[in-house]
Amino acid sequence: MITLRARAFLASAVPAAVLLATFGPVPPAAGVPQGPSLDARVTAVSARELGRSWHPGCPVAPAGLRLVRMNHWGFDGRVHAGELVVRKQAVRPLLYVFGRAFEARFPIRRMRPMAAYGGSDTAAMKADNTSAFNCRAVTGDASRLSQHSYGDAVDINTLENPYVDRNGRVYPAAGAAFLDRRRAAKGMIRSGDVITTAMRRVGWQWGGRWRSPDYQHFSANGR
Repeated sequence: MITLRARAFLASAVPAAVLLATFGPVPPAAGVPQGPSLDARVTAVSARELGRSWHPGCPVAPAGLRLVRMNHWGFDGRVHAGELVVRKQAVRPLLYVFGRAFEARFPIRRMRPMAAYGGSDTAAMKADNTSAFNCRAVTGDASRLSQHSYGDAVDINTLENPYVDRNGRVYPAAGAAFLDRRRAAKGMIRSGDVITTAMRRVGWQWGGRWRSPDYQHFSANGR
């Protein structure tokens, strides 16, 4: 379920017909028994809250970012509260994607803003964290700015969906055990599953198709 607060944010930029087609009807009235839901809430985020994941000179100012608080299913089969910092324009597509993931009970290990890891992509990947905005260079290639710096890219279950840089190094190192994509593992992303299907529907592209695959990575522009 998308809460009324989140719907109000979305409705300011999205026609009602599109919103209804994407997210479904308004939830039942209060008092009607409900099961677990996405319960998404969208708020502004400050430079202080962004911590070391943002600094002056980044391509997106804090005013252009949003903090999305939402539930997700964990590897333990329970519902957990997560937080994701994204660019304002990425809120609608990612609420759709994570809404579909929640409905399918796709497990996510943890979902914490990059400030919790001091902006360290290496530390976040080692923790199997799902995150989006982080103003930084590409891991394994300091000459390029990561798409995460713009807030319209997301990494999901980084251990089960490792990243291989252009030199063949695997991030996180323990993710090498999951390079064989034929194996069945909880939280693994595969072509045609609920994650890739939802991402494709909103126009986001998957790094798992790259020559040097980044199985955890999705972005609005394919970078």
